[in-house]
Amino acid sequence: MDCTASFLSYQQTGYFSKIVLDYIKQEQSIQPFYRYPASIEGIQASITYRKKFATNRSLLVSVLQQQYADVEASEKVAGNIKLLQNENTFTICTAHQPNIFTGPLYFIYKILHAIKLAEQWKTSLPEYNFVPVYYMGSEDADLEELGHFYISGQKYEWETPQTGAVGRMKVDKALVNLLDTVSGQLLVYPYGAEIVGIMKECYTEGATIEQATFRLVNNLFADYGLIVLLPDNADLKASFIPVIEKELLAEFSHPAVQETVTKFSADYKVQASGRELNMFYLKDDKRERIEMTNGIWSVVNTELKFTREEIIAELKQYPERFSPNVILRPVFQEWILPNIAFIGGGGEIAYWLQLKKVFEAVETPYPVLVVRNSFMLISEEVQIIIDKLKFSPVELFQSEIDILNRLVKRDSWLRLSLGDEQQQLADFYEQLKILAGKIDITLMGHTAALQTQALKKLASLEKKMLRAEKKKFEAQQRQLQKIKTQLFPNNNLQERVDNGMFYYAKWGKGFIRMIYDHSKGLEQEFGVLTPGP
Repeated sequence: MDCTASFLSYQQTGYFSKIVLDYIKQEQSIQPFYRYPASIEGIQASITYRKKFATNRSLLVSVLQQQYADVEASEKVAGNIKLLQNENTFTICTAHQPNIFTGPLYFIYKILHAIKLAEQWKTSLPEYNFVPVYYMGSEDADLEELGHFYISGQKYEWETPQTGAVGRMKVDKALVNLLDTVSGQLLVYPYGAEIVGIMKECYTEGATIEQATFRLVNNLFADYGLIVLLPDNADLKASFIPVIEKELLAEFSHPAVQETVTKFSADYKVQASGRELNMFYLKDDKRERIEMTNGIWSVVNTELKFTREEIIAELKQYPERFSPNVILRPVFQEWILPNIAFIGGGGEIAYWLQLKKVFEAVETPYPVLVVRNSFMLISEEVQIIIDKLKFSPVELFQSEIDILNRLVKRDSWLRLSLGDEQQQLADFYEQLKILAGKIDITLMGHTAALQTQALKKLASLEKKMLRAEKKKFEAQQRQLQKIKTQLFPNNNLQERVDNGMFYYAKWGKGFIRMIYDHSKGLEQEFGVLTPGP
């Protein structure tokens, strides 16, 4: 698809939190909560500090080679895995849970952002190698969040009795049937058969969701050299035992987070406060919280209980059974990867800004944080309507009622604003207050009250005039609703709702190439992609 890109600041969209906007602008109020700025200088500083941390590169490469043993790795992927042995090789990481069938569009955007940054930084800092990594959060147990997707506004949901970590769940008949159901919507497009075929190759009955997602991501991005890492691995977790043990015995992460969030501005929302003990017990189809009370460690919703000696023995014998939650998962990620930058969405960046002291408590490098690229994809059909209604990209992000009001006021041949009359009325009452005050000073307050009432009635009249005039713009209103439905499904950003399969079905691998071509590095802006040369 040929397209033209224009970019907005995240602030102009109105869809991002104050903490993220302040981070992008590097406001002074947010600076204590991260280590390095998202700049080339910040990257160089991150590399310098990272070199001091003894990453077990041999273990990482060995695990990756095992994980790719049954998957066809591209020459570029295989080369990047080997490069990780080199002390001058560093990773650019993004992370996401294994949403079924690609999940929302931003999953694709954040992966391509990591790829683009790795390539850009190799050019800027040729003495180093940079490898893009997708870290799969397959231990997430929130099937309600991960087990559904939307295509053309229609919700499809995987109904399965399976529980526990979603990555360990199996592709069952219900999921296979769900793919067959959605195929009817996709096969009418030029590349529909191609994407359905890819999904059927990856999501074979009996495979785990982790395995299926691994195959899918490798299929889509192997040509770009992306490495997929599956951290639900006994050997990787064994290397993390010192941190897990410290959490089990000292519950160090919770006070570290609390110390940080108490210093947050009142305008900043706490994303993930965690618990006193931020570790889960993971076995078979269960992932349950670990709690410690009076020297006994218990697993919630089970009969499992451990003494101090028993919980440490369990950890050392079965490290794969211990699963970090949202507070400690980032530390595990940075512990096992030679990582210098993490790419995340607004919510992810917000909770990473709570974690600096958690990293410091276990002397683990804290990476540069980069707000992932965002895009809005405008089809040719919708762009024709936008051009007809003469909307600018930034106007599209306003509420439907605000856009319609602006359109009616702009295009009506009648004057619908009573601003001049309101000013005249205000001037009249100011003169009246002076006159009444000369007679009796107490009358000034009464006159002011009359002024307020009169101005309210005038404002009410203006609204009624606008409402009456809107009826003449019913066709434009329907067109506006069509724009909003496609670009802001469920009143949210398109990238947070729409599934990637639909866009692949329309444009094939050219869709991925288009996003790659327009992906930026450290600019952290919102892209609007419109049809065109």
